[in-house]
Amino acid sequence: MATIKERVDKLEKLMAELIKAQHRTELELERLSREMREFKDEVRNEMKEFKNEMRRDMKEFKEETNKRWGELANKLGTIVEDIIAPAVSPVVKHYFNCEINDLQVNRKKKDIKTGLKDEFDVIAVSDDCKTVFLVEVKSTPKIDYINEFKDKKIDRFLALFPEYREYKLIPIFASLRLEEDIINYLTKQKIYAMAYKEWEYMDILNFDKIDKNN
Repeated sequence: MATIKERVDKLEKLMAELIKAQHRTELELERLSREMREFKDEVRNEMKEFKNEMRRDMKEFKEETNKRWGELANKLGTIVEDIIAPAVSPVVKHYFNCEINDLQVNRKKKDIKTGLKDEFDVIAVSDDCKTVFLVEVKSTPKIDYINEFKDKKIDRFLALFPEYREYKLIPIFASLRLEEDIINYLTKQKIYAMAYKEWEYMDILNFDKIDKNN
């Protein structure tokens, strides 16, 4: 029959083993908890990277689609109808806070008495703002086209449409893409430059510069 001392020794041994087991369990739980945190962080980072990649891919896809669509419209000669004209009203609303109530595309007019005639790519009228936005569109922008627009075409417009002489006239020169030197020249002439902004959407590219000088 075991003595009291043997029983105590055995109990102490069992207690020591139990403590060791408990300690191992705590360490194991801590390790599992750490691994779970690392796993969650890894998944979170991978999801974040996946979302960023999707955004980049969608942005690139959108830009490429707009670019191809613009090039196709340019080749087909429908840049005014398909690209520029649909963008005029929202762009005007955004920058000038004017609602367009009359939008005319490829408008031809001839004065029978004088023989004066011309064709205008986009005429956007806002009666509320008493403003007419005259948009000249060129697939290949050149300084000569800008000079023709500001020196002759605007005067021909006012002569052919006397009903707008009391309106404020805002000239806009538009294309699919405008080089920096063209934008700078338009700014000097106080003509708004409208084109794709990084092939994402049609926008006025020099609004702030002209607005500061007015």
